[in-house]
Amino acid sequence: MKIQKFGFDTQQIHGGSHARNAENALNTPIYQTATFVFEDMDHVDRVMSFESSDCVYTRGNNPTLKVFENRMAVLEEGTSSIAFSSGMAAISSVLLSLLKPRDKVLVHRTLYGSTYNVVTKILPRYDIEFEMLNLTNIVELEEAIKDSSVKVIYFETPSNPNLEVIDIEAVCSLAYQYDVKVVIDNTFASPYLQRPLTMGAYVVIHSATKYICGHGDVVGGVAISRDDDYMMELRFDYMSELGGVMSPFDAWLLIRGLKTLSLRMDRHVENAMALAEFLEQHPKVTKVYYPGLASFPQYELAKKQMSGFGAIISFEVEGGLEYAKKVINAVRLAQIAVSLGDCETLIQFPAAMTHRGYNQEDLEMFGLSASMLRISVGLESIEDLIADFSQALDVI
Repeated sequence: MKIQKFGFDTQQIHGGSHARNAENALNTPIYQTATFVFEDMDHVDRVMSFESSDCVYTRGNNPTLKVFENRMAVLEEGTSSIAFSSGMAAISSVLLSLLKPRDKVLVHRTLYGSTYNVVTKILPRYDIEFEMLNLTNIVELEEAIKDSSVKVIYFETPSNPNLEVIDIEAVCSLAYQYDVKVVIDNTFASPYLQRPLTMGAYVVIHSATKYICGHGDVVGGVAISRDDDYMMELRFDYMSELGGVMSPFDAWLLIRGLKTLSLRMDRHVENAMALAEFLEQHPKVTKVYYPGLASFPQYELAKKQMSGFGAIISFEVEGGLEYAKKVINAVRLAQIAVSLGDCETLIQFPAAMTHRGYNQEDLEMFGLSASMLRISVGLESIEDLIADFSQALDVI
């Protein structure tokens, strides 16, 4: 079935599906098995030589994982996709697969805390260099990319947690001139709001734990590309050998989550826009970071490359850290927790939680602060969310 001609809402339900399963079940079965049997040695030879796409062992492939991977490839407009046990398994495997000793990776100055640790602490142990830049300034990149050791540019857009938006087409156009691969973490946007492969990215990564799942009950990751040969290498030389395989049950939950992705994202974005506007006009809020606000520095760029502004808001309150702690302790409906993309609204201190690996000097250098609060806006009634943050801000 050629599903590419259909719209996103149809693709998230049917995209990448195979022929009916043996029992004609409507929903994808969970193939909860470690290994798969062969009919005879001729069958073994066909499978092991890749003349057949039959599975051997779930660490390399599994029918349930195939459905999830194929659907993600369709939604991101790629040709190949690989599921991982976590977003960090996907990120670390992709970086290790594209870099070798004495290579250099250029990264945006603001990264998720665990990614920051991989880039700044783990990769250097293998003689892989890194350089942190402000990739919202293409001039900085133009100078840094001239170094012949640069092989990869890696960034999130919008970035975590200050929501900086990076011009994907501009970065990819420059990278192409120097034969540098661009890897983009698309978690905050989801494939519903942004598709970096269509703008020149080489690999797109998601923490599937977030909006792909949507219910906070799965840890998983996924990488998508249009280079099938590279993806074959990533699957069997890195995902499989390093062991970052997703379980069939988690893949099944993610297939289920994808069916409502567009519906959830529409509500997430609607709620986030309303809450951001409320916070921006509140007298005790000193700054709001949200790409959908006209006051946001990359507002026009976000409008150009995204079909919606996402559901993450960061903000600062009058009085700094002391009063920010009072606000976070005063929320009642929003839950204090890391992660994002759940049905529930979550709030946290990045500097004390997800970005704890940044020291004070790094926070200042990368445009973050110890008092910044980050909200993952959920699916509750917006009137209730605004009322919750209104009463919390009253403590100041």
